[in-house]
Formats: sequence, C-alpha cells, structure tokens
Amino acid sequence: MIRSIFVNSAMTIQNKQTVLVVDDEPPNIKVLSQALSPWYRVKAATSGADALKIANSEDQPDLILLDIAMPGMSGYQVCEQLKSTLGTKDIPVIFITGKNSNEDEARGLELGAVDYITKPFSLPIVMARIRNQLLLKIKTDMLEQLVSIDSLTELANRRRFDEVLEQEWRRCVRSNIPLSVIMIDVDFFKPLNDTFGHAAGDVCLKQIAQVLKGTTRRSSDTVARYGGEEFCAILPGIAHGDALQLAENMRQNVENQQIPHPKSPLGNAVTISLGLATTIPDNQRSPTELLVQADEMLYQAKQAGRNQVKGLNQVTASESNGQR
Repeated sequence: MIRSIFVNSAMTIQNKQTVLVVDDEPPNIKVLSQALSPWYRVKAATSGADALKIANSEDQPDLILLDIAMPGMSGYQVCEQLKSTLGTKDIPVIFITGKNSNEDEARGLELGAVDYITKPFSLPIVMARIRNQLLLKIKTDMLEQLVSIDSLTELANRRRFDEVLEQEWRRCVRSNIPLSVIMIDVDFFKPLNDTFGHAAGDVCLKQIAQVLKGTTRRSSDTVARYGGEEFCAILPGIAHGDALQLAENMRQNVENQQIPHPKSPLGNAVTISLGLATTIPDNQRSPTELLVQADEMLYQAKQAGRNQVKGLNQVTASESNGQR
C-alpha cells in the first residue's frame, strides 16, 4: 500500500500538476502562463465564478493563483467559498494582487491563503513560492492517502467514506442527478473467523475487497471498508437499474471466487448480501438518510435468506429485487 502511494505521487509529478491562474487582466494571465507552462499544466479564469467552476470540476487544480480586485466577485469572496466547500477546501491558494497593505495581506491569510504576493512581483520569486507550495501539497496528499486507506483491504476507510458521501451528496444536489449507496455484508463471517482464525478471515476480506473494487468501472465510484466484515459503495450519477445490476454483479463475482467456507449454511463458498438505496439528493435531507435506507435493504436481504440484493429506488418510490 505504502509503495503504491509513492508510485502515484511520482506519477503526479511526471504528469505535471495543474495551476489555475485567476485574474481579470489577460496580460497578467499571459505573463504567468508563459512562465508556468514549461513546468505545469495551466488553466486560466478571468472571473471568480469561472474560477469556482474550474475548482469544483473533476479535473481540479493543484494550486490557485488568485487576484483580489475583480469585478462581480472579489478574490477574497472566491477564497472564502473555496475554503468553506468540502471538495475544494484543501486546494492551496496564493493571492497575487496589487493590494499591498498589511491589513489586506492579513485578511487574505486569515481566509486560508497559503501565501500573499504583491504586484509588481519578481517572477523568479513567484516561481519559487509556487514550487514550494506544490511540493508541500504532494507531501500533504500522501499523508492524506495514508490516513484515508484501510490498512488491511487497501480500500477507502470509514473516515474517507464519510467524506466522499458528503461530497458526492452535495455534487448531486448541484447537478440534480441520482446517488446510490450499496451496503455489503459477508454472510456468516463469524463462523469462518471462529473456526479458521483471524488470519483466514483477513485473507477472505482482502479477496472480497479486490472483487468489489474490480467490479466497479468508473473512477467516480468509491468502494470502502465500512467496518468489520461490512463494505459500502458510493455510486454517483447512476440510474437505479444500473446500480442494481452492479450490485448483482458484485454478488455473483464474490460467489464465483469460491472462497472456501465449510461452515456456511449456504454452501461451501463465501457469499455476500447487499442492500441498495437510490435517490436524487436535495438540501432538505442528509446523506445519512440514504445510508439508513441502504442498511434497511441489507437487513431485508439477510432476512430473506442472504446471498442476494434488495434495492429501494426513491426516485420512483418503488422497491425492486435483484434477480438470482
């Protein structure tokens, strides 16, 4: 796991980090873009609204160079909104501005900027400060990955799951698109653990984790270890029928692995039960409600005999069952 994190970080450097330059004066953007382009991917925005749109996109910048005095929305307002939004709060912001009073600089730093550079600026100094902040971000991202990954399965851990669920809920609210959650439980896991020991149980969980992760195809899908022998998947922007089919594929793929389980009443192989809930998020509810509904569907799947999928489609308020 540790090695993969370092490999990913090395690839990030090789593939170039992205710097977003935000300034309402095109000549300023041109100067900075020309200096940055040999070393970084450069994006540009001439307004605060455009900057926020780019920052909230799937291809987020690694650093934002932000002017303060802009029409419509000031740099201060942009920074404040970035820092108050879960998906963008960790993007470092450097103010590059003609406002050179101590009060202006103090306000910028209090809003969460990592640096404050006044115009006219020295290009070599600006480049050095950008380089330092991007190197720091690589290290910060590595540490963030370490605390967000379950050490046994190498899936996202519960902490990361909660963050992603909140983030995807807000994104689906903005886009008015469906969000699905699948709760997954290993059938009769305790007898397996008690009979063959925790080492065998750990191997089983690792195998299941890889199967679940391999079944999802989209980069936007998140599979996490929820706790113990429970897993959970977050599927944004997918129709209920497609989410139901994916859950059924997970069930089949785990069963097809034929992981030995002589103590299972369902046969000699490990199986899983799954509960799915789909809704279109809104600001009147919280993602916890969707999680509770998925957990209720999981309970129904277990009550109905396990090794099956139960699903609730809130978009049409109808319930449907996965077919064996």
